Amino acid sequence: MIAWSLATASHGLATGFRSLLVCRFLLGMGEGGGFPAATKAVAEWFAAGERSTAMGIINAGTAVGAVVAPPAIALILQVASWRWVFFATGAVGLAWTIWWLRDYHAPSSSASAEPHGAALSWSRLLGFREVWGLTIAKFLSDAAWYFYLFWLPKYLYDVRGFDVKRVGAYAWIPYAAAGVGCLVGGWASSWLLTRGASLNVARKAALGASAAVMPLIVFVPHAPTSLAIVLFSIAFFGQQSWSTLVMIVPTDLFGRRIVASVAGLVGFGGAMGGVVFNLVVGRVLDSGLGYGTVFAIVGSFHVIAFVVILLTIPVIRPLTPVEIETT
Repeated sequence: MIAWSLATASHGLATGFRSLLVCRFLLGMGEGGGFPAATKAVAEWFAAGERSTAMGIINAGTAVGAVVAPPAIALILQVASWRWVFFATGAVGLAWTIWWLRDYHAPSSSASAEPHGAALSWSRLLGFREVWGLTIAKFLSDAAWYFYLFWLPKYLYDVRGFDVKRVGAYAWIPYAAAGVGCLVGGWASSWLLTRGASLNVARKAALGASAAVMPLIVFVPHAPTSLAIVLFSIAFFGQQSWSTLVMIVPTDLFGRRIVASVAGLVGFGGAMGGVVFNLVVGRVLDSGLGYGTVFAIVGSFHVIAFVVILLTIPVIRPLTPVEIETT
């Protein structure tokens, strides 16, 4: 968080394209550790039946930030230059870090019945088909997510004829739906566990339901603007419900000393999916195929990702020490 906050603040010192590029690179590096650390904290403090709800609350914070940021930025710009947007954001991150370092502590080993397990290298972790399955699934689903994040405003400008004011008036709605999706997806899996479902059924039923709504995005090119916003909101809802659950599955499979490394590999897969597919989108649109083709591709990603999880993780359950040692 310290690196992320300092990288954010450094944007305010950028003097040209090259320095801004360096700042963006450092920002991405700092950001990458956030969710693996959150996943480990959830694994340390919460039982299996509570983890998805806890992660849903954490993940919903990203949507709250996306909703709060535009008016906060506008307020700062009324009294200061654009550079202070980055200075202020970095300062908030550093203040949060001080609070976290002061108040957070890992539970004692006696507070949890779960074994810590032995730490494993990345090369050992890549020997688990479960890790590959989650990483590939995250590659596919985050390819769609980064498309929504980066291309939704441009789509509204280019295809729907929105101006800046209309984008500001409507673009927050899908992000609000994303926050609700985080909470509902996490709660649904926990609720299934309280109703007697196995861990495997509770996670996969919620994942499957999240993936099932994603193909609706293919109807966006044929829908009036108001319905298109609704469809985007459904996609954002389903994506963040899915994301909450995918990031909690490593805690169901691996011990606390391993889970952060697994979550890091899964997150790396997601980031690479975003990088690759955004390049693909640019090529598709430049070729004249249009957004309809892109939406058709994006609408299939979560369904394929769910099939990958079904094939690579037949049963979601804690791996035994013997399984870990022999892999």
